[in-house]
Amino acid sequence: MALGFQVTFDAANPGKLAEFWALALGYQVQPPPEGFDSWEAFAESAGIPRERWGDYSAVVDPDGNGPRLFFHRVPEGKTAKNRVHLDVNASLPDLHTERGWQRVLEHVRTLTEAGASTIREVNEPGGRCMVMRDPEGNEFCVQ
Repeated sequence: MALGFQVTFDAANPGKLAEFWALALGYQVQPPPEGFDSWEAFAESAGIPRERWGDYSAVVDPDGNGPRLFFHRVPEGKTAKNRVHLDVNASLPDLHTERGWQRVLEHVRTLTEAGASTIREVNEPGGRCMVMRDPEGNEFCVQ
């Protein structure tokens, strides 16, 4: 039996990074647990110190299909290239077509406006993508 999983990101600003990835993936920032109108209300009821309330955030697939992405504050900044990265499939269902590539470029523009940066274009026989960095420097690809 397969096990569920989440992808965890170290972050300087978990809330801001969660908002970026919600936009990048068509996800939503995870709502607070049932019975709470905000994460702050939940944190207060759980006894989490006020200075730690912004230390965590998450995004979820609104359809419930994709994995949860979890963001937690860490004191150190990013220092090296990612060993794992996400591929955002903006070109589907038109993968490997000009129409699909135009979808990629549109999504790259949207993400750049939201704080991402473009590193380079990769165009190889096996595929084409844009390599990018999110607002905190984590590499990812848009294909």
